[in-house]
Amino acid sequence: MAGLWDAALRGEAAVRRAALAAVDAALLEGVLMRTEAEPNASDVVSYAPFTLLPSAVPSALFRQAYAVQQDFNLLVDAISQDGEFLERALASTIKVDDFTARLFRIHLQVLEEGLAQSVFLGINRSDYMFDCGAPGAPALKQIEINTIAASFGGLASRTAAVHGRVLKELGMAEEASRLLPNNPSEGLASGIAKAWELYGSRSAVVMFLVEEVQRNIFDQRCVENELWNRNIRVIRKRFRDVFEKGSLDEARRLYMDGQEVAVVYYREGYVPKNYDQQNWEARLLLERSRAVKCPDIATQLAGTKKVQQELSRPGTLEKLLPGRTEAIARIRATFAGLYSLDMGEEGDKIAATAIANPDQFVLKPQREGGGNNLYGEELRQVLEKIKDSPERTSYILMDKIQPQPTRNYLLRAHSPLKASECISELGIFGVYVRQGKELVMNEAAGHLLRTKAVEHADGGVAAGVAVLDTPYLV
Repeated sequence: MAGLWDAALRGEAAVRRAALAAVDAALLEGVLMRTEAEPNASDVVSYAPFTLLPSAVPSALFRQAYAVQQDFNLLVDAISQDGEFLERALASTIKVDDFTARLFRIHLQVLEEGLAQSVFLGINRSDYMFDCGAPGAPALKQIEINTIAASFGGLASRTAAVHGRVLKELGMAEEASRLLPNNPSEGLASGIAKAWELYGSRSAVVMFLVEEVQRNIFDQRCVENELWNRNIRVIRKRFRDVFEKGSLDEARRLYMDGQEVAVVYYREGYVPKNYDQQNWEARLLLERSRAVKCPDIATQLAGTKKVQQELSRPGTLEKLLPGRTEAIARIRATFAGLYSLDMGEEGDKIAATAIANPDQFVLKPQREGGGNNLYGEELRQVLEKIKDSPERTSYILMDKIQPQPTRNYLLRAHSPLKASECISELGIFGVYVRQGKELVMNEAAGHLLRTKAVEHADGGVAAGVAVLDTPYLV
């Protein structure tokens, strides 16, 4: 896979010319973010970071990732409905991880009161890398599944056009024509629109629940515009707005500023820093409501790392997806080695193995948003410190995936233009809608390729490490 574009990038002048064209194309296509200096203002914006050229992706693994997405949608939905499984899977974690414990307490409270919500919407993104560690062809291995605020579907819808323009600039019109169409914006919006329709009130609105700092607003606006194009009204509110102005009527319909809310689409609420006491109260109010939450709190818990690790235990998938032998085989084929650090002999043994061989593993806390995982010497030091403490149960261990680096240029505003050795991560967006027990939509809704320099072990685009990319199938 190395050296796909080496011939095109022979001269420095050609690279500079292509980079200038690329940046203008990104601005023209709307591949945009607000600046760090003015994260809540759109007066001055910049392009979101991206690769100069599309990255090679094995076509068989790309097709495999798409083929398994509906299975993962089914699995996430099944987990969210299985209260006993969630309680058992998270039992050790909620004793030591306060954030997961607080989410779980709201989950129990809502179940106890009885769910007012009857329509359920899942928007997730399953992320993979291409493992070249074993002999033979590269293998597709799942990193994680994001069940809340899975981002960059909007900007990914616009990135292929930028790379097409760059390839043409370099005299490769035929290669440009092979880039795949990709429109997650439309796919995500179709799920939100279906949930809005099933909620059954044409005057009700969709509420995007957004962060206080909104650098990535254009990614959200892409999805929002798709909804406006369907004549569905969208409002943007923060947790504090919900705390101050949100209310439920006797039927537990949710109102914001006097407007009934049909769907709450979370682009916030996935990390502890998103919450203070008021925000926790706002979250509980939302969860108690009849509005369709994307995700509801059980679905957020289904995306925790501990649940991911429990799914790899023999027999677990069979219990969650009875009778779906082929789907289970497709899902299991993507699993990397996942290990529990629960207290006891099994956890002791795997902790000792990881301390002795830290470069073979990744230590993962129950956190979303990138930049949280531990590798190498840092992994060893942390595990040494917590190996005999219940604190270790707030982490899981995973085999470290070994992708094949390739050469590319990572374009960032105000950064020098230089070639980097890079690795990529492929995400497939999934959308499903369930009404009562009936699944009325289950789709793969597009893809996202993110690429980073090999020296950065962890972190996504929003964390400032990875950049947007387009797959070029080989």
